[in-house]
Amino acid sequence: MATLKAQHLAKSYKSRQVVRDVSLSIDSGQIVGLLGPNGAGKTTCFYMIVGLVQADQGRVLIDDLDVSHQPMHGRAKAGIGYLPQEASIFRKLSVADNIMAILETRKELDKAGRRKELESLLQEFHISHIRDNLGMSLSGGERRRVEIARALATNPKFILLDEPFAGVDPISVGDIKQIIHHLKAKGIGVLITDHNVRETLDICETAYIVNDGQLIAEGDSATILANDLVKEVYLGHEFRL
Repeated sequence: MATLKAQHLAKSYKSRQVVRDVSLSIDSGQIVGLLGPNGAGKTTCFYMIVGLVQADQGRVLIDDLDVSHQPMHGRAKAGIGYLPQEASIFRKLSVADNIMAILETRKELDKAGRRKELESLLQEFHISHIRDNLGMSLSGGERRRVEIARALATNPKFILLDEPFAGVDPISVGDIKQIIHHLKAKGIGVLITDHNVRETLDICETAYIVNDGQLIAEGDSATILANDLVKEVYLGHEFRL
């Protein structure tokens, strides 16, 4: 089992501190949410973990391996997969070629190994029937499946999902939840940040709530929903799952 840890992260822009002393952890096969109001600092925290933003203070570790100063591709090699909010597939490549483009970076695989891995991912995410379709022709739900298959092509220990429920219809939301549970069953740790609080709290085992750059609560959904400060600054008093 592996653990992804963010320890005492801090970030300032000019004179404004947007994140201060935030720590969290994700274990293999655990689904964790990182939530908070707009402008609370959660996205900056998320980007510091994935390597899009360099932390001013604090560390990011996979077990005892410190990846704090690694660029994004270095963290990917160490086991941190990332699915951005915006469309990340190549619009003019087929589904199969989109996945193969990532598999080509796996130097430990020979041609036959890459082909086998491609077929496995196409079947695993039920996208074999659209393997020859171009990226630009996919529905929102299909695109998300292909993007997650691409993220898994790097063989990550953890996958960070940025707004996975954004821009997809209700049927696809259920589909994505199933995929996230599938990742958990494979032993992959999942960190989600999303404005869709209801869907995220519903699927997470643990959630961290950030407000004004600081952690104000952590725990399962029942613990979060019972927290008076979370109600006051984020969920409101009428929120129910």
